[in-house]
Amino acid sequence: MHYSHLLFDLDGTLTDPKLGITRSIQYALAQMGVDEPNLDNLIHFIGPPLHGAFMETYGFTSEEAWQAIEHYRERFREEGLYENFPYPGIHELLAELQATERKLYVVTSKPWIYANEILRHFELTGYFKAVYGSELDGTHSDKADLIGHVLETEQLAAETCLMIGDRKHDLIGARHNSVEAAGVCYGYGGRAELDAEAPAYVFETLEDLRAAFM
Repeated sequence: MHYSHLLFDLDGTLTDPKLGITRSIQYALAQMGVDEPNLDNLIHFIGPPLHGAFMETYGFTSEEAWQAIEHYRERFREEGLYENFPYPGIHELLAELQATERKLYVVTSKPWIYANEILRHFELTGYFKAVYGSELDGTHSDKADLIGHVLETEQLAAETCLMIGDRKHDLIGARHNSVEAAGVCYGYGGRAELDAEAPAYVFETLEDLRAAFM
C-alpha cells in the first residue's frame, strides 16, 4: 500500500484493552447504582466516546454521564490502564513500517494523557511521530473532529494517509476527512460493522494487515 502516513487507532487495533475498560465501566456503573456482573455486556464501550455510550446504553443525562466518566477514570488511571496488552506481532509490524520511512501516528478518542501512558508502559511510544487523543473535557473525542485536527496540525494531505481501526467510528471519521480507511476484524467492531462503512480495506487478522504492507 502506497500511504506515507498511517493513523492508528489504539484500543482494539494496537492493544487489547478489554479487561481494563470493562472492569472500569463496571466500577463506574456500581457507583451510579447500576449492577452489571457480566463484563461481556460492556464490550461495546470499547472504542466510542464514553459520554455518548453511557447516555445511549443506560439513559443517563449528560450530567450523569460525566459523573460516570469521573468514576470510570478513578479506577482506569490507577489499574485499568495496565489491564491491557499489545496484540501479538504489533511491535514487529510497527518496526517494519517504521523502517520503510512511513510516518506513524496514534489517533484515539481516548484522552491523550492515558494513551501516552499506555504506549510508554508497553514500549510502543518510539514507533510513533506523534500521539493524538481527546482532552479530559471531551474536546476531540469525536473521531472525525480528531482526524481533521491531526491533518491540520501535521499539515498532512488526506490522500497520503490511511486510518487503521477496529470500529465504525474510525472509518466514519476518516471518510468525513476524505482519508481512506482500513478496518481490522481482530478488534471489537467485527466484520459486519466494518463492512457497513465500506472502507478501502478490511483485514481479518494482524498478519493480513502486515502482509498488505510488506
